[in-house]
Amino acid sequence: MLIKAEQKYIRTSPRKIRLIAKAIKALPVMEALDSLKFLNKRAALPLAKTIKQAVANGVNNKKINQKDLKFASIEVLEGPTYKRWRPVSRGRAHTIFKRTSHIKVILEAENGTKS
Repeated sequence: MLIKAEQKYIRTSPRKIRLIAKAIKALPVMEALDSLKFLNKRAALPLAKTIKQAVANGVNNKKINQKDLKFASIEVLEGPTYKRWRPVSRGRAHTIFKRTSHIKVILEAENGTKS
């Protein structure tokens, strides 16, 4: 049984969030949440919130124990990019890309099968 949670339009680049997602993907879910508390990265907060949301979906909607959940996948996709500019000397401008991310966390019950 799969449990999903998704967070969209996060104002952090996907590359920075993927770095953290890759580090915690192999851990059990509750252990991953504990390790995210102590990571000194700004991108850890939205990832932790999305994982908590997925756990809550499993516990409240599917009546699955927290200890039985494990990661099926963590996807960090690219959202829309805001294009801005910064004035520089000689009346010119340099472009700035403000990237956004979409996080999708999919959990599965350990004793259950994928559906």
